[in-house]
Amino acid sequence: MNIGIAGAQRAAYERFRALHERPEAFVMPNAWDGLSAVLLKRAGFEALGSTSLGLALSLGRQDGCHAVSRKKAVAHAAFLSRISGLPVNGDLEDGFGPAPEDCVATVRASIEAGLAGLGIEDTTADPARPIHDFDRAVARVRAAAAAASGRILLTGRTDNYINGRPDLDDTIRRLSAFAEAGADVLYAPGLPNMDAIVAVVRAVAPKPVNVLAGLSGDSVPLSVLSAAGVRRVSLGGSLYRRAMTALVEAASALREGDLSAASGGISIDEAAELLPG
Repeated sequence: MNIGIAGAQRAAYERFRALHERPEAFVMPNAWDGLSAVLLKRAGFEALGSTSLGLALSLGRQDGCHAVSRKKAVAHAAFLSRISGLPVNGDLEDGFGPAPEDCVATVRASIEAGLAGLGIEDTTADPARPIHDFDRAVARVRAAAAAASGRILLTGRTDNYINGRPDLDDTIRRLSAFAEAGADVLYAPGLPNMDAIVAVVRAVAPKPVNVLAGLSGDSVPLSVLSAAGVRRVSLGGSLYRRAMTALVEAASALREGDLSAASGGISIDEAAELLPG
């Protein structure tokens, strides 16, 4: 690794880790391109995530099925970090392969690219059998954690709830095992209510928990999540989907002849001021 990149990666990792050690929760929005990253920085956020959904859809591909390569996904997350100057957590799906060695390769690539953190899911990229068996899932996180330890913040994630497996006991069992295997942060997107969130926080304490916001219309205030012990809130592809919704609404109005629907966006000058010359 280039010495300059190594130093910057270490600093980003330390900054990112420190955010999780605060007594209150922080929001980590997920950017999908250069302008979204710098706009989120301007808004005052201290760290960003990439979004596998936003990246895949922007390329005209499906999310979660290895339609985007490890190389492209890691490079994209690294670009978001460089252009924003913020620590970035890579949304890197299942680590791009079924074996523990695949997860290790993804951890190492993320460190080399300068990322501050990354997540490893227990998904399989196989719709017929979307979640790894328990022992395989834990072995994958354990291998990733050994490669990540002290170098990059590792989030261990189970996707039970967003893959038709609303089993809180199994979700807690997996997250607890991921914590014991060395994951730094624990995450189960789609938890149904505050009772489930509190149960997860208590089960893996003192390790920090990430909660996903924006998946449904119901949202819990940040202050309530923070009081419950949550330490990080991410948005996944929510902001990307919201931006695309604005496009759909404008397109519909334009199709009906309302040309004013094309106006009112961020100005070219405002955007240009935020980007490198």
